[in-house]
Amino acid sequence: MKNATFRQLRVFNAVARHLSFAKAAETLHVSAPAITMQIKELEAEVGMPLFERQGRKVSLTTSGEYMLVYARKMLALLKDAEDAAARLQRIETGKLTIGMVDTTTYFIPALLSQFLKEHEGIELVLNVGNRHDLIQWLNNSEVDIAIMGRPPSEMSTRSEPFAANPLVFVASPEHPLAGERGLRAEDLRQQSFIVREQGSGTRSAMEAFFSQARFQPHLTMELQSNDAIKQAVKANLGLSFLSQHTIALELQTEQLCILDVNDTPMVRAWNVVHMLSKMLSPAAEAFRYFVLEHAESYLAGQFGELRQPKT
Repeated sequence: MKNATFRQLRVFNAVARHLSFAKAAETLHVSAPAITMQIKELEAEVGMPLFERQGRKVSLTTSGEYMLVYARKMLALLKDAEDAAARLQRIETGKLTIGMVDTTTYFIPALLSQFLKEHEGIELVLNVGNRHDLIQWLNNSEVDIAIMGRPPSEMSTRSEPFAANPLVFVASPEHPLAGERGLRAEDLRQQSFIVREQGSGTRSAMEAFFSQARFQPHLTMELQSNDAIKQAVKANLGLSFLSQHTIALELQTEQLCILDVNDTPMVRAWNVVHMLSKMLSPAAEAFRYFVLEHAESYLAGQFGELRQPKT
């Protein structure tokens, strides 16, 4: 592989991550034929096929799975070298890759806008996924910093809480339980719930709540985003359990309401997380400090006055 290029390795990593040539092309801002060409050249250099292609379905070969481990190590080492060079020059430029859970898209972009006004030389890349995705990205050095709820305990990270994350049960104002006071967990036993996919932090928190109540909720629908869940709850298809930071507009317009359930809100923390083994670049360090210094006051200003709509 002495003639393989870092560009080929980046393309290989992107295709392996998405299992799609088209999505890799979109992520890297190049054409699909350019992606195909880079993969063919890398496969010729390796001497083995890295992907199996059946129509639009793409999967890694056994050789591809082995090579991906080393490709990611080389890309991570290159990123560490770039960060070290930036630290030696004491500059806040270059690429900053941030991983964030879906719920944080309701407030992190506004913070990023403020951050970039103060640090104009930084090229920003955002990856949005669930908690499981972020743990993988951190472990594979695919993100510099992750913004998430419950930090990973299965690997060595530095996790710093920067704001409270209140989790609440939500319903349509037309739901029979809307307006009821002092609801117990038992009162939710017969209700239908619309939930995020496995690996989501809010789903894990909801499961922990019902585990304390010693019963499993009736799950009728699993959706991949908070927005999709909110639409389903608005249509009175069931209840859900969401961060209050995701429902500000719906509360103000009385399209959703918060159920008054005992022991809620369940308050968790938002955390800024990075691998202990990774020395942050000046850009990543600047963003970390910015979040720790400004995020809590921003959230308080934007969401501190959230209240249950009058019924």
